[in-house]
Amino acid sequence: MKPLSIRLCGYGGQGIILSAIILGETAVTKQGLYAVQTQSYGSEARGGQCQSELIISDTPIRTPIQEKNDILVALFQTAFRSYVPGLKKDGLLIVDSELVPDLSGVGSEVSIYKIPATEIAIGLGNKMAANMVVLGYLQAKTNLFTKEHLLDVVRDTVKPRFWDLNKRAVEAGVQFALDPEDKADETL
Repeated sequence: MKPLSIRLCGYGGQGIILSAIILGETAVTKQGLYAVQTQSYGSEARGGQCQSELIISDTPIRTPIQEKNDILVALFQTAFRSYVPGLKKDGLLIVDSELVPDLSGVGSEVSIYKIPATEIAIGLGNKMAANMVVLGYLQAKTNLFTKEHLLDVVRDTVKPRFWDLNKRAVEAGVQFALDPEDKADETL
């Protein structure tokens, strides 16, 4: 596998960095791959823009930064605007459809997937689980690893009192991705 670059972006408090850590842990501990994760965030405790880049490869990774990302996951409009120029022209874009309504600037060859992650998480009882909904969705759309491997790492990472909610959120994201109506959106 050639190095795969995934950038997750949103605002502080959405679990962006935790999501990247979980993806990296899954790649390393469950798939035997190499992973490098970087992150940046504003000085605000919650609400400031943040992002995390994860590179996964089956060979050692020599640099923690890729020029362009294969996958961009955007959970906030401002963060989307900042990072969409770094998405490869044939990349994969996943957005929270409620929080990133304006997709201007996306190239015509990009595969675009929209999921109402925050709405789904609210339906599960806590909007803070939207990041886990997106992780389940990403797993099902890319098959980078199995749902079981992802859930193993989520269980080992989150506090026990949040395990049930996060498990249900991952499973809801997988289910949304498997819906036959969920196709890449070719219209902008």
